[in-house]
Amino acid sequence: MAEKKQKKVRGRTPMPHQDPQVRAGNFSEVALGYSRAQAILEAERCLQCKKPTCTDGCPVSIDIKGFIACLVDDDLKGAYDAIRKTNSLPAVCGRVCPQENQCEGSCILGKKHEPVAIGRLERYVADAYAAESACEEVTDLSTCALERDDLKVACIGSGPSSLTVAGYLAGRGIKVDVYEALHEPGGVLIYGIPEFRLPKSVVARELDGLRKLGVTFHTNWVGGKTITIQDLFDQGYNAVFIGVGAGLPRFLNVPGENLVGVFSANEYLTRVNLGRAYDFPNHDTPAYKARRVAVIGAGNVAMDAARTALRMGAEEVSIVYRRSEDEMPARREEIDHAVEEGIRIRCLCGPLSFHGDNQGRLKAMTVQKMELGEPDASGRCAPVCLEGETEQIPCGMAIIAVGTRPNPILLEATPDLKLSKWGYVETDPETGETSIPNVFAGGDIVTGAATVISAMGAGRRAAKAIADRLL
Repeated sequence: MAEKKQKKVRGRTPMPHQDPQVRAGNFSEVALGYSRAQAILEAERCLQCKKPTCTDGCPVSIDIKGFIACLVDDDLKGAYDAIRKTNSLPAVCGRVCPQENQCEGSCILGKKHEPVAIGRLERYVADAYAAESACEEVTDLSTCALERDDLKVACIGSGPSSLTVAGYLAGRGIKVDVYEALHEPGGVLIYGIPEFRLPKSVVARELDGLRKLGVTFHTNWVGGKTITIQDLFDQGYNAVFIGVGAGLPRFLNVPGENLVGVFSANEYLTRVNLGRAYDFPNHDTPAYKARRVAVIGAGNVAMDAARTALRMGAEEVSIVYRRSEDEMPARREEIDHAVEEGIRIRCLCGPLSFHGDNQGRLKAMTVQKMELGEPDASGRCAPVCLEGETEQIPCGMAIIAVGTRPNPILLEATPDLKLSKWGYVETDPETGETSIPNVFAGGDIVTGAATVISAMGAGRRAAKAIADRLL
C-alpha cells in the first residue's frame, strides 16, 4: 500500500526589515511591515481551526481566526472590526507583544511547522485600516454613546492599562480623565519603548483617537502628590483606576554604582525616548554618550537600552548577563536583532564593581565569571560563581536593566490600599477592584513588570467591571 503523501506547508512570509548595518545608525523603525500581498499570503496559511487555541493564548482574547479569515477575503474593515472588539491598541500590540509566547505559541500549525505570523498580521491590519470615526478607532462599538453628565471615572497613569480603560468606558458614554505624572501621555509606550521598535507617531494616533472620543489627558499630575485618590472622589468621580506601572528601578548595590556614567535603564531610555535626545539639538535634551557601553541584564529593556546606545553613537556595546544566552528572558527576535546590529553578548558574568577615574567618571567594570548550577525557583539554571575568576571590562557608560519595583509615592499616600508582600497592589483577579470600594488597578502595579498586552487585558477586565457597576 502506497504511503499517504504529506501536504507541503509553506513557511512564514518573511517580514521586511531595514538592513542591520543601516538601521544601527538611525532611529527609524526596524521592521517595515507587510505589504497587502504579503499579508494575504501569510493569512492564507491559517488552518481556520474549529477550536482556535490561538485566541486562548491571547490575554485580551482577540478573535484571531475571524480577523484572519476577513484578511484572506481582502476585507480589511472586517478584520479591523474583529480585532477592535477586544483590543484598543492593535498597532502597538502588533509591534511589541511577545506573540511567540502567547497567540503564536498556541497556534495549532506551530506544533509541526512555523506558526502563523499573527502579530505581523495584526500590525498590518491596524496600519492599513483608516478608521471611519474615532469611535470605531478606539472601542468595539460602531457608534458613540451619548456622554453621561452624572458619570465620570479617573485613571491615574496613562500606560496601556489606563488607555484600555479609557477607550472602553468613553465609548459607553462615561467621561474619563487621565492623570499622567510626566509631560506627555502614553506611559511606557512613550518613555520606555524606543522609536525604532514603536514609532511615537503610532502611539500619537491611538491617543488622538481617545481625545476625539472625549477622553481628557492631564499631564504633570503626580498621583499621591499633586492629586490623591481621595481628592478624586471629593471631586465627584464615581470610580478610580490605578495604572501607574512599576517604574522604580532596581540597582545592583555594588561598589562604584554612583559613578558618573552609571545609569538605570529607566533614566537612560526616558531621556532618549520621551526627551527625544536621539534628535538633539532639534530637541534640547542631550544624552550621555560613551565609546564603550555595557548593559547589565538580558530582558527586553536591556535589549532596548543596548540598541539605543548603539544608535546614539557608541562604538562598542555589550550585554552582560550572569546566565547563558538560552536563559535570556528577552524575546528571541530582539536578541537576534541586537546581534545582527553588532552588539556583543557576554554571558556567565555578573558585575562585582565599577571603577572611575580621578574625576569620578566610569572607566571600567569588574565582572565575576560564572557557570550554571541547578535550576532555581524561576526554573532557570542558577548562576554559580567561579571563585577567583574575574575580568575587567573597559566601559565609559553602564546601563543597569535588572528589573523594577513599585514607586511608593501613590501607595504611601493611600494607606487603606492593601498591598502584597512584594509591595504591589492586591486586586480581585476577576474585576481588578482593590481593597478600597470603587478603586480598581491593573498592569505592572499589580503584577510587576509584564507585557503591554497583559496590562491591556487587566485594563479591559477592570473597565468592564466599572461599566457593569455604573451603567
